[in-house]
Amino acid sequence: RTAPWPGWGSESMTVIGITGPTGAGKTTLLREIERLGGEVIDCDAVYHQLLEEDAGLQEELERAFGPLREEDGSIDRKKLGAIVFGDPAKLERLNGITQRATAARVRALLEDLRGQGSTLAAVDAIALLESGLGELCDTTVAVVAPPEARVARIMAREGIPEDYAWSRVRAQRPAEYFVRGCDHALVNDHNRAEEFGEAARKFLREIL
Repeated sequence: RTAPWPGWGSESMTVIGITGPTGAGKTTLLREIERLGGEVIDCDAVYHQLLEEDAGLQEELERAFGPLREEDGSIDRKKLGAIVFGDPAKLERLNGITQRATAARVRALLEDLRGQGSTLAAVDAIALLESGLGELCDTTVAVVAPPEARVARIMAREGIPEDYAWSRVRAQRPAEYFVRGCDHALVNDHNRAEEFGEAARKFLREIL
């Protein structure tokens, strides 16, 4: 990591919210933030940790959806998914419960980072706009890319067939949704990751 450039205050922390569909290049932008000395909060990882460790969240989910425990006491994510799959009302209820818990943990993690003297942090969340997490950020960025490029990246990254990659892309909200709700848009129409990394560095200099 490199030290943040001059001009950043030592007592304040800039929080950037990052969102966008899968395969667009969010990881590359997050890696550039880390290179600047920034800390990254992965909301997917936070959510999975909460499912395993937060007794309050586990109990709330079982009150809403019935018994969900595996033999080791953890939440059976496949069983939970089967319950809400195809039922918009149940899915909305699940999202409300989990997003509140995730946002509370992210808020606590950001406060910890401020207390440690961090000057830059990123919140990586696919549901940044819907969950209210964007309100914890000083600025928000949508990373988007053409669908064909996203499909190619997903296939290369995960080793899946093209038709399955297309189904993943079509299942997510369109780029316009993310762009419309964020302060900035970073378009990844580059053929090489190195080129997008350079564009991401330039973009961060501009917004910071």
